[in-house]
Amino acid sequence: MSLINKEKTGFNLIVTITVISIIAFFSQDRIAQDIAYHNFSDFRTIFNIPNFWNVLSNLPFLIVGFMGLYKLFVKKNLHIINEMQTAYALLFFGVFLVAFGSGYYHLAPNNQTLVWDRLPMTIAFMAMFAIIIAEFISIRLGKTLLWPLLIAGVASVFYWHFTELQGKGDLRFYAVIQFYPMLVMPIILLCFKSRFDHLNAYWILFASYALAKVFEHFDQAFYSILGFAMSGHSVKHIVAALGLYVLLLAYQQRKELE
Repeated sequence: MSLINKEKTGFNLIVTITVISIIAFFSQDRIAQDIAYHNFSDFRTIFNIPNFWNVLSNLPFLIVGFMGLYKLFVKKNLHIINEMQTAYALLFFGVFLVAFGSGYYHLAPNNQTLVWDRLPMTIAFMAMFAIIIAEFISIRLGKTLLWPLLIAGVASVFYWHFTELQGKGDLRFYAVIQFYPMLVMPIILLCFKSRFDHLNAYWILFASYALAKVFEHFDQAFYSILGFAMSGHSVKHIVAALGLYVLLLAYQQRKELE
């Protein structure tokens, strides 16, 4: 299939997914946060820190986020689209903040602290979406969409939190913000030409995200498999951070294609 046909197919698929997502949002009843979500398998207190491993396992996000910002602004050795520097900065800043937001949440898991877990993740997620749009489709489009995407992401978290406070919790907006890019970004990678090599780093990142979700879902099972040393949710943090680290390495090593 020629590049033009692949891009046309990509656009058609993106439009289809967008329409389906909009229809699903308006046709689905509101979705409240399941309180059972906060019941993690490993709730041990170690060194007077509640839920010790779920808190400490966020440290890799702090390291990767700091390294990304350091290499972007101090070492200046990341191969990026200069016009999108703000997006790359927000990606790594969001990852850096995840360590604090998620750590704070896991000290006392509840709907109120969950807000601070989801906000930085959403910032990093939306920045990544804008970066991929810029690198594969159009720099101008990626730059134009960056702030609307960020605003939509942050708004989805606050909308969920506001509706929870009203006793009518609604996760639909947040669910779209989280899963829509995960459906669209692989299509972009498959159907559009990248400006850089080392494309596999994005696929490794997506795979790590999917694997992290598996560890999250089977929290108790992995806690048992690992001999009650660490739960699936704690491993989830480490796996997700490793995927981001691979991407950071690729940003250092990649070259722009002709």
